Parts: sequence; structure tokens; C-alpha cells
Amino acid sequence: MLHWLKERRQEQVRRREFPGPWREIIERNVPFASYLPPADRKELEEDVLIFLSEKNFEGAGGLEMTDEIKVTIAAQACILLLHRKTNYYPGLYSIIVYPHAYVARQTVREGRGIIVEGMQPRLGESWTQGAVVLSWDDVLAGASDIHDGHNVVFHEFAHQLDAQDGAMDGAPILSDHSMYATWASVLGQEYERLQQDTALGKETLLDQYGATNPAEFFAVATEFFFEKPRQLRQQLPQLYEELRQYYKQDPAELQI
Repeated sequence: MLHWLKERRQEQVRRREFPGPWREIIERNVPFASYLPPADRKELEEDVLIFLSEKNFEGAGGLEMTDEIKVTIAAQACILLLHRKTNYYPGLYSIIVYPHAYVARQTVREGRGIIVEGMQPRLGESWTQGAVVLSWDDVLAGASDIHDGHNVVFHEFAHQLDAQDGAMDGAPILSDHSMYATWASVLGQEYERLQQDTALGKETLLDQYGATNPAEFFAVATEFFFEKPRQLRQQLPQLYEELRQYYKQDPAELQI
């Protein structure tokens, strides 16, 4: 009953007229969206309406929350949802936004049971349940250059997709059970190759932060899938194909 009521409410929200000022924000701050086909842009606007009706935004570090901040983040988060049946990041309740990169406590487990704690500057982070934290400066920078392979919103919301099965491990919920074997084989192989090349000091297409663990590999691969799709398709075609099937999009074919 609750699921039916939620879907009904979402359908009502979806029918609302998209505010003109919000469309201007997307055109100004999220240039990737302008390359989408008209049907995809309409779907994106509907998704943004629902996303903003369900998620709470909080300013931190003195940042005052505005429609520009909310719409810019929502549009990028919803690009990852196009063409897919979705429940709009169900484990996510709040998006916390700092004006700039922020400092957070980090705990690292090293060998022999040694635990090291310290403070680390961050552009964003994604919790398994509850929240995404972002730097507004880096949200804008990541969205403005659609060819650099770096987008903090794509990265952190890929983590949210990854975590929907309860574990942030680089294996999100796939649409068909038969897809898991190929996904594990292809992403596992490319992850290991990135680790090896990083250890040897070799130049790599994917950002070497993806060698940290499988979850970071998936998030980094997502950034490159949307921002450097032609290079990814050419150099790592099997990885590109797995992501194309998962996201049900083919950004290498967009006229960017």
C-alpha cells in the first residue's frame, strides 16, 4: 500500500510544470544535459522534480542553500538514472553541501592490526545509508568541464547506486541475474590491471584513485563513462559495454 501511494505521489510530481528558472540553471551549470536528446531532457526534468521533492538539502560550513545548488546537484544525480526503472536513491535522505573542500576524520586500517586516524581534505563522500556530502566549488567545477573525466556528483552518486544492495563493493544491483558473472569478470580484470599499472607507475586512462578498492573503481569508471566515453569505448571496450548495459545509455554516441 505504501509503495503504491509513493508511486502515485511521484506520478503527480512528474506531471508538474518544470520551472523556467530551474531549466536555466541546468543549461548554465550542467552542460552535459544540453547534449541529451529532447526525450531524455524531458525525462531528466521529471526525475529532478521527484528527486527534489524527496531529498533534503543542508548547507554546511556557512553555505546558504539555494535553488541553484539543489538543481545543479539533482540534475547530475538524475543523469545516472535515465532509462532505468528507479526508486531515486532510496537509502539517501540528505545531501550536505560545503562551500569548498572540507576536512573529515579518516580511519585507516594498516597491516598487523594497526589503526591510523587523521584528518583528510575531501571533495565529497557517500555514506552507505543516509547522506551524500559534497563541495559546492567542486560540484560546479566537475560539471563545467564535461571532458576531463572528473565529476564529483557522478562519483558519489555512483557509490549510492553501488550501496543499494547493502554493500559498497563495486557490484550494484543489475537488471538481470545472468549479468553478474560478466560484470565481475570484466570489472575485476580491469580493476586488477589498474592496480598493477598504478603500482608500476604506468600512465592509465582511468584515474588511479580507482585502484583504491572495487567501489572506487566503479565510481571512477562511471565518471569516465559519461565524461570520456569515446576514449573509454576505444581503449577499454568491454568495460564500456558493461557500463552501457548497466546505465542503459550510450554517451559515446552523443554529439558532445
